[in-house]
Amino acid sequence: MSRIVVRPIPQPVCQTLAAAGFTPLMARLFAARGIAEACELDTALKALLPYQGLKHIAAMAAKLAEAIARGQKLLIVADYDADGATACTVALEGLSALGARVDFIVPNRFEYGYGLTPEIVDLAATRSPDIIVTVDNGIASVAGVERARELGIEVLVTDHHLPGDTLPEALIVNPNQPGCGFASKNLAGVGVMFYVLMALRAELRQRGAFDGRAEPNLAELLDLVALGTVADVVRLDQNNRILVEQGLRRMRAGKMRPGIAALFRVAGRASYKATTFDLGFTLGPRLNAAGRLDDMSLGIACLLAKSEDEAMRLAQELDRLNRERRTIEQGMQDEALAVLSGFDPAGRNSLALYRDDWHQGVVGIVASRLKERFHRPSIVFAPGDDGEIKGSGRSIPGFHLRDALDLVYKRHPGLILKFGGHAMAAGLTVAEADFKAFCDAFEAVAREWLTEVQLTRTFETDGSLTGRELQLDVAETMGAQVWGQGFPPPTFHDRFRVVQQRLVGDKHLKLRLEKDGVEYDAMRFNQVDWLPDVVDAVYQVVANEWQGRKELQLYIEHWLPAGEGRH
Repeated sequence: MSRIVVRPIPQPVCQTLAAAGFTPLMARLFAARGIAEACELDTALKALLPYQGLKHIAAMAAKLAEAIARGQKLLIVADYDADGATACTVALEGLSALGARVDFIVPNRFEYGYGLTPEIVDLAATRSPDIIVTVDNGIASVAGVERARELGIEVLVTDHHLPGDTLPEALIVNPNQPGCGFASKNLAGVGVMFYVLMALRAELRQRGAFDGRAEPNLAELLDLVALGTVADVVRLDQNNRILVEQGLRRMRAGKMRPGIAALFRVAGRASYKATTFDLGFTLGPRLNAAGRLDDMSLGIACLLAKSEDEAMRLAQELDRLNRERRTIEQGMQDEALAVLSGFDPAGRNSLALYRDDWHQGVVGIVASRLKERFHRPSIVFAPGDDGEIKGSGRSIPGFHLRDALDLVYKRHPGLILKFGGHAMAAGLTVAEADFKAFCDAFEAVAREWLTEVQLTRTFETDGSLTGRELQLDVAETMGAQVWGQGFPPPTFHDRFRVVQQRLVGDKHLKLRLEKDGVEYDAMRFNQVDWLPDVVDAVYQVVANEWQGRKELQLYIEHWLPAGEGRH
């Protein structure tokens, strides 16, 4: 069951934006995404929120400045996803440029799990650091920080995840920690680390550390910040849009590091026209493949590579791992769908699956596929440590996954061994013997929280387009904007007559559609089912470039038989 609805459009705001110089269509799109005035679309670096708004950031900058002055050794402990890898690289490059002695370790997810665990602290201690700096983790690492304290190692936490009931006894910079008034709660881990570097540079400037020499240009790190921000699927509020837009500009101008340039090349994408799609769906997955199947040190090495040859060699290995990941994912997805062959979504509000031969590194992607297919909060588990299974979940709008797990944790003490995450994605560990009990407890929360409307797949669109708006130049204007999570790319819906359709590449549908006497080329990717003669289609308008020529093309995201499911 699905329905198509139009995003609410506040007309007074449309008029304000049109008066500021935006076309009626762009004014409509921005107003529907919560933009109230033109200044909210400013993507200049000067429009970034000031670092001073982050709680404890001045104290952390002073601590790092003292460490640099004393020649103390810093050790970065990173997360094993793309946000963690880019945050680690930003920390290494930025701190080194500012004069620090710095090294890193990144946990192997299969040996150590997530975050600053006591086991990781013991491993870190073999490097004899004076200070551990976490990136993209640490807010929940109460035991790990305590273990570091026992060993005489100070911990500085930089993170963006939601905190639990108890905070570790450490200096923390995290926009989501209690008492932090920073206006953007949506910074990725890499964004938090970038802000710490801005504060540290200001602290060093005040101390006269740059007298007689040029200050490091932290803008050179924005390609990494953009990649990590988009790959972590955080909300693209204005602050994040600035970081992403500035990073994309560097990529398009060829001012990116060799590792990112190599990832573009192995993915077959042109960096001179880099978009958020490239970062989220081509570069990000290749970087993530290292942490999913192997060791994220490989991904960090690619981002740190100084020569094009070294970067290409590492990018090719990441590309190979990503192909392997896709094969494993497809097998797991096929097995999951076989288990669910008789599944009736109307009978359950959630999904949780486990097999003892599934791969721990791919469960999150499979959960995402199941969520998309069945429109239910979905968690997929694979074997973990002895007697334990580890799950990764993805959610639907209106169901805060981390809060749901927190409620299960409190209602059923001991059922969930550990958990963490966000509204739309979370991870957890349970005893294998308790899997059925967890499924029942999770389903109970889903039944309490989710309404029938929320369980109906809803496609929000920006309404219909006129023939004047269905033009190549309009597609190019829309394509030049930064779109993403929380600031979704424009989608429209209209009724079309299907003039022609044929399969290409054995898995895509190429279409010729007609509206108001005008025909348009269209694609329906990764779908082979034939369309009826007349459809109500949800689509994006794209300036497709092929063999040096640009042409208008419609990407069909969803369709219904004409007259069904429109509201």
